Amino acid sequence: QVQLVESGGGLVQAGGSLRLSCVFSGRTFSFYTMGWFRQAPGEEREFVAAISWSYGSLSYADSVKGRFTISRDNAKKTVYLQMNSLKPEDTAVYYCAASNLATTKRTSDFDHWGQGTQVTVSS
Repeated sequence: QVQLVESGGGLVQAGGSLRLSCVFSGRTFSFYTMGWFRQAPGEEREFVAAISWSYGSLSYADSVKGRFTISRDNAKKTVYLQMNSLKPEDTAVYYCAASNLATTKRTSDFDHWGQGTQVTVSS
């Protein structure tokens, strides 16, 4: 059974940085595409970034390109989201997710989800 636990959220001023971590437990981490999603109050959950298990290809939402970086450490079974130049509109609950597809960024393709970590960016 796959379990995901996020950490690293918090309150930061605009222009600041945070690094989110997601620890994976269960089956073979290296065979999962890992993604980060976020959901602001009253909004739908949206894709932020993903890193595939095949070739480690990266995908980003246009709104975070150039500011956020996703990475993974297969030995530690951990995926990271480095967030720089944060903006108030980045405020949301951030979720880590796992998919057994080779590469995807569709919410419906991710079978396993963490509980989320709150990121709040003040102006």
